[in-house]
Order: sequence, then structure tokens, then C-alpha cells
Amino acid sequence: MSSRDDIYSVPLTTVGSFQFDSDVVRVFPDMIARSVPGYASILSVIEQLAVQYVQPGSSVWDLGCSLGAATRLIRRRVDSSVSVHAVDNSSAMIQRLQQLLPDWEPGAPVLVTESDLRQVQVTNASLVVLNLTLQFLPPEERDGVIGGIAAGMLPGGALLLSEKICFEDPRQQELMTKLHHDFKRAHGYSDLEIAQKRSAIENMLIPEPLQRHVQRLTDAGFSAVIPWFQCFNFASIIAVR
Repeated sequence: MSSRDDIYSVPLTTVGSFQFDSDVVRVFPDMIARSVPGYASILSVIEQLAVQYVQPGSSVWDLGCSLGAATRLIRRRVDSSVSVHAVDNSSAMIQRLQQLLPDWEPGAPVLVTESDLRQVQVTNASLVVLNLTLQFLPPEERDGVIGGIAAGMLPGGALLLSEKICFEDPRQQELMTKLHHDFKRAHGYSDLEIAQKRSAIENMLIPEPLQRHVQRLTDAGFSAVIPWFQCFNFASIIAVR
């Protein structure tokens, strides 16, 4: 079981850059559930996509898998001929995921890899998951990453892309930020925690407008690009190859 997220609950003399280290791993399930509105709904749709799109003998790629929440749902919905690749660049996340795997229910084999997703060659993919992952890459590198993923996907395969987004209209941005912070307060975070977390992550997580993500996926050759979910400043897109 994860612990309650208390990382930013006391005043810090210096707020360093956010890292997916052992402290974050300890509280990660609680952190993401109380920080990302609609996270459970996104996971539920990932499970649905596994049923809809994963082809026998193909591969599934969960890029930026963290502790494997999506991987676990996918592997129980596909047959044993499917290879499920769980990839993350955090050694602490990968170490903890490998500890969790033996307690999971039976399912398709999982190949766990510690790697920067920019170094991963996606192949034979009928489903790819980028769930709150692309946002941590420099914006100028995102086109290349999406293009590489598209090149490694089978016809008719699907990509699930979820991201924190921003808004070109300052009034919309202000309102969505306020509503997101209200959401976090309603889930037990203090103003101090919200402010310190924002300071830690603002130079690492660079959001883009939803329209930019749609255009990038269209340019990469996806035949259908469908934004299916938005709650405040979080959105998710299904793109079909």
C-alpha cells in the first residue's frame, strides 16, 4: 500500500526540481489520485482500448509506466501471445514495479525496461500508452517521439495520449488553474503543498494547448485523432493508426 503524499507538507527552505525518486514512489498512487482529475476514468478507458485494439501476437507499450497501473489493466485483458512493454526512466519506479509484479493476477507477460522513452524503438505495436508522460519531454523533441511511435505501430492500432494542457486565452488559463487548485484542496492538499509542488514542477512539466497535440498526431499520420476527455487542465486523446 502507498503512503499519503506529504512531500510538500512542511515549508522548505529551497524547493528543488521535482524528481521521480524513492520519496515520490512511496506516495505516488496517492499523489496522482489527488492531483489529476479524472485519472481513474483514463485508466478505465485504457483497459477498454486493450480489449478493442490489441491484436494477437502484437506488442503493447506503456511508455512512462511509473508503477504500472495501466500495464496491469492491459495485461489481464489480452492473451499470452501479446508482449506488454512497461518502460520508465526512473530507477526507483522500475525497482518498485518489479517488486509489485509477483503479486499481480495472471496475465500476458510483462517486459520491464528502465530507459528514456526517446531511446526506445516501438515495434509491432497495436496499443501505445503515453499517460501523462510526453509533457516531461522538451517540446522541441515531442514531434520526433510521436513520429517514431507512429512508425512502429500496426495499421488499426491505437495510441492513448493524456497530458496536462495549457490555454492560449489568459482568462481560460486562470480559470482552469484555479479549478485545478480547488480540486487539490478538496482532496486534502494545503495551499503550502500546492505552491511548493507547483514551484518544483513548473520548469519540468511544460504543457501545450490541446490543439497542438491534435495537430502533432495528425501530422504523424494517425488516421483519426479524437480528444475524448477533458477535466480542467487535463485532457486525453485517442489516435488510431
